[in-house]
Amino acid sequence: MKFAFPSFSGAAAQKPMTSLDQRSKMMAYDQPLVWVVVLLMLFGMVMVYSASISLPDSPKYARYDNAHFLTRQAMFISVSLIAGLLAFRVRIETWQKLAPYLFVATLILLVLVLIPGVGKGVNGARRWLSFKVFNIQPSELMKLFVVLYAADYTVRKQQVMHKLTKGFMPMTLAIGFVGLLLLLEPDLGAFGVIVCIAMGILFLGGINGIWFGGIGATLVGIFSMVILLSPWRRERIFAYLNPWEEENALGKAYQLSHSLIAFGRGELFGVGLGGSVEKLHYLPEAHTDFLLAVIGEELGFVGVFVVVALFYWIIKRSFEIGRQAIAMDLTFAGLTAKGIGIWIAVQTFINMGVNLGLLPTKGLTLPLMSYGGSGVLINCIGLAILLRIDYENRVLMRGGRI
Repeated sequence: MKFAFPSFSGAAAQKPMTSLDQRSKMMAYDQPLVWVVVLLMLFGMVMVYSASISLPDSPKYARYDNAHFLTRQAMFISVSLIAGLLAFRVRIETWQKLAPYLFVATLILLVLVLIPGVGKGVNGARRWLSFKVFNIQPSELMKLFVVLYAADYTVRKQQVMHKLTKGFMPMTLAIGFVGLLLLLEPDLGAFGVIVCIAMGILFLGGINGIWFGGIGATLVGIFSMVILLSPWRRERIFAYLNPWEEENALGKAYQLSHSLIAFGRGELFGVGLGGSVEKLHYLPEAHTDFLLAVIGEELGFVGVFVVVALFYWIIKRSFEIGRQAIAMDLTFAGLTAKGIGIWIAVQTFINMGVNLGLLPTKGLTLPLMSYGGSGVLINCIGLAILLRIDYENRVLMRGGRI
């Protein structure tokens, strides 16, 4: 009797990979997303140094050394990365439980900002709380916590979201109160971002289309009235429409005109890192609101395109992570991920639009890149929460438990 033994050599030995094998080879977290975020922050730090190196030549910054803003930005990034690591360790379920409390706590901070002697004013706006060692901007905190609150609210009110009084009106009143506090600072730009975040999450959460359209039209009317009733805002709008008129170029459109000159000088490949002329006291706030203009001048179209592509990657991944979470019935996590994507997308679009002359001048920084502690810190915490959502998605797809 002959016995036939199975052969384990050649093609027969190559067993097809099972779904369990594929899950075991899945990365524990989204490494490309982490590297893109870190790259943007480091690139931003280099450009902040380039944009601010000549500031000590002016009387306003005479007491600072040339590396003052570089050193502080490096410190902000270090603290933000540590905060991001801590935020990553918090379960999404815990963030959902904390969402209403964080929202109310930030509302209290927005009220404190408006109290004389408590809030700190800069350039005519009262937006900061000073804690000696550092300043904190509550409106930046609200951008993140309104994402969490709107996502939690949508989940809790899912059954009545199509109703005006029980579903839509409470959220509208909450955002309206936030808007009132921000307009008193004043900070119309932050209000615009927060409204877009809340409306975007409510839309994704299945709000009644008629109510959504109605409130959208109402908000457009409110923003229009705010602009029309505010002479200096109205002047800024008209200046934006014609920045090259002599009166505008030397007045309300001064920043915009010099930003456009910077982009024009940059052309395709730029004048070289450190070679910007506009940052030499021509372009105000070059290291904060108008950092993209310095990038455009020194690194040209190519540099700006790289920045846009990196932000596009972050936004795309946010929506992919959110879609995956919702597919596994993790509605809060999915809406939070998409809300973070909306937040980054709206603020990036407004900042770039202002720099390029597509939108009126507004005091919004470029996420992750512009100089500032509050902005970078909250951006890092928000993206850490996004990475945590992705991490929990991967654990569940492996068949594990959180």
